[in-house]
Amino acid sequence: MKHDIYQKVTDKIIADLEKGKLTWLKPWSAGNMEGRIVRPLRHNGVPYNGINVLMLWGAAVEAGYLSPHWMTFKQAKELGAHVRKGERGNLVVYASTITKTEEQENGEEEERQIPFMKGYTVFNVEQIEGLPEHYYAKPEPVIDPAQRIAHAEEFFANTRADIRHGGNSAHYTSGTDHVQMPVFESFRSPEAYYATLAHELTHWTKHKDRLDRDFGWKRWGDEGYAREELVAELGAAFLCADLALIPEPGEDHAAYIQHWLKVLKEDKRAIFSAAAHAQRAADYLHGLQTNTEQSKEGVAA
Repeated sequence: MKHDIYQKVTDKIIADLEKGKLTWLKPWSAGNMEGRIVRPLRHNGVPYNGINVLMLWGAAVEAGYLSPHWMTFKQAKELGAHVRKGERGNLVVYASTITKTEEQENGEEEERQIPFMKGYTVFNVEQIEGLPEHYYAKPEPVIDPAQRIAHAEEFFANTRADIRHGGNSAHYTSGTDHVQMPVFESFRSPEAYYATLAHELTHWTKHKDRLDRDFGWKRWGDEGYAREELVAELGAAFLCADLALIPEPGEDHAAYIQHWLKVLKEDKRAIFSAAAHAQRAADYLHGLQTNTEQSKEGVAA
């Protein structure tokens, strides 16, 4: 019966992708970035301008920062705070001119304005600890924390994955081998939270010490990336079916991967390969439940 559900989910995703009418919406609130555009702000609240706005917007979206505030290492230190070890800053530029006096052929001196640009590094306040409280963004709760689903909580806890909460981005980072999630209360429903967590934990299974899954992707949006995302989407749908969760797995997941439909159309076996990898990922996560239950019994004995 379980495999019938998997087949139905897979067929639904293909059908939705073929329609090409869906758009993806993040299933969590974007806090102070929700519904309005905020210019990046300096430590003193003065907005950035020009190219710096675009660079810091891009950096915030990529990293999932909620706060619009940025500052240098020195500015943080002057406020009694410190940049967390290992954090990488982002480049901003400062344009100005210098005045140079040059002697002309007729012997007269003439001042000339020479433009120059220099760069320096800033950090988002979410990379900094110890700042005054007003610097830290606090998204308004969307759902009640009490709405957690007990059996889903237990399932994901039993994986013993390093799951961290905070920020505005859901992702798996292979370098530190951890899953990053926005806080539970910021999702539009409990099911949306668990579906997103299932997606990221499917990515987590690709680690070389687990399933060692590698499609050779080098950059965002290439074929290898598309194949891994497809595995994660199907893995999340499978896990939601197993856990009896109904987070709109057809539309939301299909909408997320419609940009990679090209891979499926060029390789008629791609969906079957992805489903097989997703099945292995789901089975692996289920296997961790058995191991945990056995270890509990061993402790009890």
